[in-house]
Amino acid sequence: MARCLTLQPPLSMLAVLCMALVQSVRGQNNGFNNRREMVPAMFIFGDSLIDNGNNNNLPSFAKANYFPYGIDFSAGPTGRFSNGYTMVDAIAELLGLPLIPPYSQASGNKVLHGVNYASAAAGILDITGRNFVGRIPFNEQIRNFENTLNQITANLGADEAATSIGKCIFFVGMGSNDYLNNYLMPNYPTRNQYNAQQYADILAHTYTQQLTRLYNLGARKFAVAGLGLMGCIPSILAQSMSGSCSEEVNLLVNPFNENVKATLRNLNANLPGATFIFVDVATMFQEILANARSYGFSVVNRGCCGIGRNRGQITCLPFQTPCPNRRQYVFWDAFHPTEAVNILMATMAFNGHSSFVYPLNLNQLAQL
Repeated sequence: MARCLTLQPPLSMLAVLCMALVQSVRGQNNGFNNRREMVPAMFIFGDSLIDNGNNNNLPSFAKANYFPYGIDFSAGPTGRFSNGYTMVDAIAELLGLPLIPPYSQASGNKVLHGVNYASAAAGILDITGRNFVGRIPFNEQIRNFENTLNQITANLGADEAATSIGKCIFFVGMGSNDYLNNYLMPNYPTRNQYNAQQYADILAHTYTQQLTRLYNLGARKFAVAGLGLMGCIPSILAQSMSGSCSEEVNLLVNPFNENVKATLRNLNANLPGATFIFVDVATMFQEILANARSYGFSVVNRGCCGIGRNRGQITCLPFQTPCPNRRQYVFWDAFHPTEAVNILMATMAFNGHSSFVYPLNLNQLAQL
């Protein structure tokens, strides 16, 4: 498999290396790629950016188990909010793992390589996403991991289970909905109660407790994703008459990213044996948007599937016909990137330069 080894200038070489790896990963045809497993398993916590089916059987409005979602995925619509791979699907293959099953379908031997607990509309705060009714907040995702851990311990014994869990990757990507489906929603009181910094501080305090809880359950290798350029997603662009990114929204989420970086530094210093890395999604997205053509993208400001201005006023509807040239789009729908962007960001996280992921990349983290 070709690898994007350095992800640093010159840009032309960066893009060529990354695109070679994107094509290589996508060429695995959505299956286990027979590479050596770098870690025993990966456990995934997050929201719709990496949900792969946990909301399918919930009484929830946040679902993606219908066509054209999954149009480029071998199994069709599975609950992934993408035309194909999510970022963690590509990371799993880069780690030599099979695609990780959702918690709703994981039992017995299916948990051996990890479990995906992510849930669309979920947030760090339990109240986040209530407009969508059913969702699995981060606190509940951790409780679901405890159930999985009990299964693993029952099978392996306490000592072997603890040793194995300590070698696994824990990928956490939370916070988007705490803004999109909480702070920025008019029917939530949050924006009237807290300014941007105060809210970011509340989120960071809760997030620190949650990550520490995973550490106390045996996790030692953490990859924590920051928030992207949320002011540039089609849903937000559709609200702008100028069609340009919302600096207000981008500035709103900056304190959260800065708080998470500080939190991870503190956890690295104070939790023995733990390594937390920060996946700087905002910088990745900035790189992709600023140099879109170098990465093969020609459409950066509207969804491939959606309705209204920037195809972001109403997100992708059942059986809607999406754009035919999906590889050229940065955004799949009103909120989520295309498979091509997901794979590209996965390569940046896996083998990326410290501009994108630090203090280690995922490749280095896996080898600890």
